[in-house]
Amino acid sequence: MDSETLEGMEKANHNQQQKKTIPIKRWLLILNCILTTIGQVGGPLLLRLYFLHGGKRKWFTSWIQTIAFPIILFPISISYIWSKADGKASSKFLVGRKLLAASAVMGFFFALDSYLYAFGLSYLPVSTSALLLSTQMAFTALFAFLIVKQKFTFYSINAVILMSLGAVVLGVHASSDRPPGVSNGRYYMGFFMTLAAAALFGLELPLIETIYSKACKAITFPLVMQVQFLVGLFATIFCTIAMIINKDFQAISREAQEYGLGESKYYMILVWTAIAMQLLVIGNMGVIFCSTSLFSGIFMSLLVPVQEIFAVIFFHEKFTAEKGLALAMCLWGFASYFYGEHRKSKEEKAATIETGLKEKVDMIETGPNVA
Repeated sequence: MDSETLEGMEKANHNQQQKKTIPIKRWLLILNCILTTIGQVGGPLLLRLYFLHGGKRKWFTSWIQTIAFPIILFPISISYIWSKADGKASSKFLVGRKLLAASAVMGFFFALDSYLYAFGLSYLPVSTSALLLSTQMAFTALFAFLIVKQKFTFYSINAVILMSLGAVVLGVHASSDRPPGVSNGRYYMGFFMTLAAAALFGLELPLIETIYSKACKAITFPLVMQVQFLVGLFATIFCTIAMIINKDFQAISREAQEYGLGESKYYMILVWTAIAMQLLVIGNMGVIFCSTSLFSGIFMSLLVPVQEIFAVIFFHEKFTAEKGLALAMCLWGFASYFYGEHRKSKEEKAATIETGLKEKVDMIETGPNVA
């Protein structure tokens, strides 16, 4: 068997593997988008509910956002069982020292981001907090360009501009939504803390994508889940240390007894908040694995208007004309990005088919090699 025949067989096997991998990644992307939606819409609403009825502990709520990381053991265990049943090597379930160190750094960033977000949400309505967090789209685009050298098309640039403008439109009249009993100083402190959380989150997404690309081994979904498990573990450790210093553990039982909705609902809200926020993290990491950090940022910005609608329904927050305009701009921006990706996919598919046809023509013209 000559070298050209072997090369052709290798290419055919590679193409077959790609065809099998693409549908799996698409289903994973859909699943992770659903998890992200549940977490991003439900988590902030529950967290705001905690603050609205007497909750005051910032580091405690940061800890709540990270403590449910053991949930990730469930998909890791399923992947391990499938891998063992297929007789595959279990090396993909081992995290090296570089990934361990990177996970520790990301855990610190995640803990700090959770604190900034909790601080902001304690003084801001969900709608205002959501619109400020949507500015992470602009930060993600900037850091993706600087860190992972993200290539922009007309459609992705258009999406970033539209979603950023939507946040600006809402931000112009944000102060009219200041909750009763919150001073101007605390309101603006929460405003800038939330903006800082958006900036830090915009930095985290490209950094995570870089960690995946710079790893010394093939990045698989089980490995991604392990890295996120470690990030959650380190983030929880950092938040726990801060809680000990702040003496939050001693205050939990007292706060539960004085909570406006009752002690049982106090703990129930905290449990569901922890689950929702962990679903958000798992879904977000999965979206980055199946696509890019830029798409993850755009998808999360798309969910901002959904948060606005739920905030209006459950907390009776105002749905102004500015919020309606921002909703339209977010939907337009997402449609622009999605259309651009669809066109890019079609062009790549056409180029692949054309390359394959050329190779076949060349093989026919050259003819089989005679030994």
